[in-house]
Amino acid sequence: MFEQTFKNIDDILYKDAGADSELDYIEQTSWVLFLRYLDQLESEKADEAALEGKEYQYILDEQFRWPNWAMPKTADGKLDHHKAMTGPDLVQFVDLKLFPYLASFKQKAIDNPKSIEYKIGEIFSELKNKVKSGYNLREIIEMVDELPFGSSKDKHELSHLYETKIKNMGNAGRNGGQYYTPRPLIRAMIEVVNPQIGEKVYDAACGSAGFLCEAYAYMYERMEKTTKNLKILQEETFYGKEKKNLAYIIGVMNMILHGIEAPNIIHTNTLTENIRDIQEKDRYHVILANPPFGGKERKEVQQNFDIKTSETAFLFLQHFIKSLKAGGRAGIVIKNTFLSNTDNASISLRKYLLESCNLHTILDMPGGTFLGAGVKTVVLFFTKGEPTQKIWYYQLDPGRTLGKTNPLNDADMQEFIQLQKEKTVSEKSWIIDIADIDTSTYDLSVKNPNKKEEVKLRSPQEILAEMEMLDKEAENVRTLISKIIGLPD
Repeated sequence: MFEQTFKNIDDILYKDAGADSELDYIEQTSWVLFLRYLDQLESEKADEAALEGKEYQYILDEQFRWPNWAMPKTADGKLDHHKAMTGPDLVQFVDLKLFPYLASFKQKAIDNPKSIEYKIGEIFSELKNKVKSGYNLREIIEMVDELPFGSSKDKHELSHLYETKIKNMGNAGRNGGQYYTPRPLIRAMIEVVNPQIGEKVYDAACGSAGFLCEAYAYMYERMEKTTKNLKILQEETFYGKEKKNLAYIIGVMNMILHGIEAPNIIHTNTLTENIRDIQEKDRYHVILANPPFGGKERKEVQQNFDIKTSETAFLFLQHFIKSLKAGGRAGIVIKNTFLSNTDNASISLRKYLLESCNLHTILDMPGGTFLGAGVKTVVLFFTKGEPTQKIWYYQLDPGRTLGKTNPLNDADMQEFIQLQKEKTVSEKSWIIDIADIDTSTYDLSVKNPNKKEEVKLRSPQEILAEMEMLDKEAENVRTLISKIIGLPD
């Protein structure tokens, strides 16, 4: 049901003059989904309050609640066509009344940025309704209204489909791929880092919040399901920051659909924060991230960092190291050129990482891991507070070319997860001693000493075919020489 509904909504948006791409489709679907979710949440809380003999204080004023503006119904549960807005009236209400009202929550809840009220204000300050036709919008609202949000099974299915929509954005152009890190890679990173209940998990460039959502699922499955633990997991475990408007909205919505009511995601450019101001209270036990690379930061932003560079990912890496508690663990995706670049900033950053943290594992990912990105990446796993002595490398080789029709899967990551526990040496893995590296460059390039060169034996047919070809070439040469010197054929 969910899948067909999402497809139908995309078909309507495709026909509408206001939505141009997969990015627009998910943005427009997100705000309608969010308001439908909010209505479900308020209904559940009102029912709980009634059972306790209390009166529930609704977040939204009556005229802006879903059953009043979006889906007024008759006594038999059908859409009340006398009250329901359709066409230009609906678009005018949404654009001129609903969105400004919801955006105003940002100011009302400014003192409590963790609250759902503040999230409502943030989301509706940052986006606008792009659906031009009120008739199309009416159809979308009716479809979303039919989606069941009640059970955890429903939410799980909905979150899975939402993730699929995020994945599809990777092929939508306009840098859509920045929102999606392959989930099998994220799950493998989480398994290695192993976050525990009571620890704070952080992603300073969270995009669609894939790391935080997967970490939530990992911790929820493994923890004791007490009221206290559930409250800690909901309110005091996951923290994110995101600079871009659409990514922020998608991240918040993704976490909500995964079961986190009021996500602790802040809409900000992390790199504008001075790392020298980071105090113990600002630090985290676990950091999991795939920061944007290839970006260029201005001189004034670079002043916030000890090692000056315009490369976005290198600034983020400094922020991550500074934001880890002593003994804190990190798994960070970064471009593989980080390991070998010879500029001063890269050398200084590698030295800083090796001296301040135990960089115990480097996972080398194959090309094609990130759809459309066309870059080779590695994953750095490190623990803060003790210098690196040895690094265990693993070169992932799934035995096939990765791509859109053949993406990375969980089975591809299993050998890495198993061997990493004991840092086992194999054909794909090896250990280097930091005492042996060149301290003038701190080069950490991936150079597998154990990889056997494949000797491909040719079949008899291939050998015969080559002999035939060589015979023909020899005959052609003889004919040519005969013509040149005038010999008879």
